Amino acid sequence: MKRFKFRLEKILELRKYRERETEIALGKAVGELNEIERKIADIAEERLRMAQFVPNGTADILAFDRYIVRLDTTKAAFLEKASRAERIVEEARTLYLEASRDRKVLDSIKERQQKEYQDYIFAEETKELDDIASGVKARRLAAGGGV
Repeated sequence: MKRFKFRLEKILELRKYRERETEIALGKAVGELNEIERKIADIAEERLRMAQFVPNGTADILAFDRYIVRLDTTKAAFLEKASRAERIVEEARTLYLEASRDRKVLDSIKERQQKEYQDYIFAEETKELDDIASGVKARRLAAGGGV
């Protein structure tokens, strides 16, 4: 008997490839978002640490104020980047889920066709074995021997 051949195998391979590519893109987007969130946490930690700083004069107070303003400005910029990165992550997640769904559809079609093929092969083999068994029985009866 010939082997099972899925006619849409090349399309399935392309969909697997697309799914893998979108998974990689999603991973990169999540990684970038995590990096931005880590930087925001570092800034918050630095600001907390600076809250314990005790200035020694007017120059220290001015420098301290400027440093806090710079930390706040940097944090605001990173929050904006995080917002954009979250949108990119959501878009990448949507693309990945779509690619995954497309691949799963073809996988289920392949599995169903493979099962149907295996059932067909089993039925054909059963018929052949029945034909062989009944042929042996018929030859024995024709030869005059018993069963």
